[in-house]
Parts: sequence; structure tokens; C-alpha cells
Amino acid sequence: MNDLPKLYFTMESYLFPMVEEEIGEITAKMKEFLRIVELVRPSRFINDTLRWCGLGRPMKDREKMLRAFFLKAVYDLPTTKGLIENLKTNSNYRRLCGWECRNEVPSEATFCRAFKEFAEEKITDSIHAMLVQENYVDKLVGHASVDSTAITGREKACRKNTPKSKLKKKRGRKSKAEKMAMTEAEIAEVKTRRLELQPNRTLTENVDDLPQGCDWGGKRDSKGKTSYWCGYKLHLSLGDGGVPLAAILSSASLHDSQVAIPLIQKSSERATILYDLADSAYDAEEIKGFSKKLGHVPIIDPNQRRGEKVELAPARKIRYRERSTVERGNSDLKDNYGARHVRVKGHWKVFCHLMFGVIAITVKQLFNIRE
Repeated sequence: MNDLPKLYFTMESYLFPMVEEEIGEITAKMKEFLRIVELVRPSRFINDTLRWCGLGRPMKDREKMLRAFFLKAVYDLPTTKGLIENLKTNSNYRRLCGWECRNEVPSEATFCRAFKEFAEEKITDSIHAMLVQENYVDKLVGHASVDSTAITGREKACRKNTPKSKLKKKRGRKSKAEKMAMTEAEIAEVKTRRLELQPNRTLTENVDDLPQGCDWGGKRDSKGKTSYWCGYKLHLSLGDGGVPLAAILSSASLHDSQVAIPLIQKSSERATILYDLADSAYDAEEIKGFSKKLGHVPIIDPNQRRGEKVELAPARKIRYRERSTVERGNSDLKDNYGARHVRVKGHWKVFCHLMFGVIAITVKQLFNIRE
């Protein structure tokens, strides 16, 4: 467990003055980066697959490159090439990541290989889960706000997110019994919605069932205008103070309500939550029932499409205002932590890129609460 007040005092009193004596005046962004490194401690997430096993050419230090990707997120650098140029030209950035000479900074190809390994091992999601669990032991999250944001990709839209297995068809006419069986199967497939299945499945099963490919999606804003994009949707759950609790990346075409239950599951495994807040897109009985089953109180804006507009109770209206934290979190991620310039392709690489920014926001907000 991290003792944040003690760590904050130690960094302000000893670490920052020591670094200033070594490299000169440090900026607010440098302090933010140092807080991430001290709180995350990247070395504990470098497993055996990310270390040199003794055979072949020795690997470049993956811990230093993990720090470099956090630096890229904090400074909102759009490309890996730009990150390398900054590391080579700025000795302060280079030394904070662990390299003394500019010749020690790895090539762009090496950084790309390391990033692919981080994405395949899901390092960033593990780091974020550990951060939330360590800092929310014996603590309550009053309000967990859920929402999604559009992530524009740089790849072509996939044709099918869930390819069906090809079965050999029998030759000749189908019998009446076969036709009846096919009709019943089609009706059952239509009636069984994803929301009906999710409450009885595990988090892994629910996440694996979600479409993950790049495709086209549309979202209507508060003025009623619909904007379209090709890419993904990042679904976030933010606690009080704007601390991200969980994140899931899906295809852009997926409706927000389909990710609500997996997101509640994921955030509930990491922290104890009292209220689940969501807008009218999440107004479904299955979501409300699952939230109550976990002991939460769902406060979801009623959807007007279900008939007459039902107003929330006055006390719930006041609590519902806390949902603006997730909107501010989405804007912060896009404006300051790299979500607007995704250069990688593939679901897990895009998710890894976004999670570096999510982790940076998590550390920033945790220290802001302490201040």
C-alpha cells in the first residue's frame, strides 16, 4: 500500500531539491513525471518476458523505455520519433529516464518493439489496476461516473468484428424440421441480447465478447448534432476527484450501454463504490439491476425515448452533478495526454497508448487530492 501523504512530503522535501541541485530548475511537468515514476515504480512490472534470458543479443533496458513512454504521455508528444529527438537533445529528459549519453538512447525500431511487448503483456492495464488497488485500500469511492469518448484511429475499418465460423452446407432441399430448427435458432439469437447475458458472466468473458476492431461510429452531442469517426471508443469510470478507476476500449460502433456492466465489474474489483452515475444512454434495467446486485446505488438519467420524461429525485439530481468529472477526464486525456494523436494500429496497441495517459491522469489526481 502506498502512503501518499508520506510520499508527497518526501518528494517535496528531499527528491525535488536533490534533482534541482543535479540538473537545475525543474518544471511542473518534470515534477509530474517524477511523481509517476516514484508511485508506479516501473521495475516491478518488468517480468521475465521483458528481460534478457541470456540467449542471443542482449535486450535494451525495458524499464528505461517504459519511463520514456510515460515522459511521452506527460509532455503530449505525438510521435515516437519526436520522443527520441527530445531525449537526444535534452539531457534532463534523458537522465530522468536513465540514460547518461545520447548514444545510449535506443532507435525508433527498438522503441516500437518494446511498445509492442508492453501492449501484448498488457503492462499498462496492470500498472493502472495496481495503482487503484494500492491507493483505495480501506477507502470508499462515493461516486463512480461512467462515459465514453471517441478515439480516432489511423487504420481502415474492419469488415467484421465477430467473424462467423463457416459450416459445410448440406446439398439439396431442407426438410421442414430443419427449417423449423433454423427459425427457432434465429429467433433465440435475436431475443438474447448482450445485456441479458452479461450479469451472469465473468469480467473476462464480458470483455472478450465485446467487438474490438476498428470501425465507424457516431455520437450525438448536447446540441443534437451527430459526428462520425473511424476508430474506437474509450470507456472510462472515474471516481471522486477525477481519479480513473477502470478503462475499456471497444469498437466505435458499439453502443455505450454494452460496456457498462463490464466497466462496473472492473472498477468494483479495484475499489469499493457507493453510487454509479451515468447518462441516459445507460438507462437499461439490466444495468440498474447489476449495480444494485453489487450493493451500489445506480443514478442514471432517464431516457426520454421510453415515454414521458421522468425526473430524478431532488437528492439524486444533486449527486448526478458529480458526473461532470468523467467529462472533464475525457477532455483532459484528449487535450493533454495524447488521446488526439493515436499513431499505432490494432486494438491492444491503441489501448496501451491511451493507458499511458490514463495512468498519468490517475497519479496527477491522486496527488491533487492530497494537496
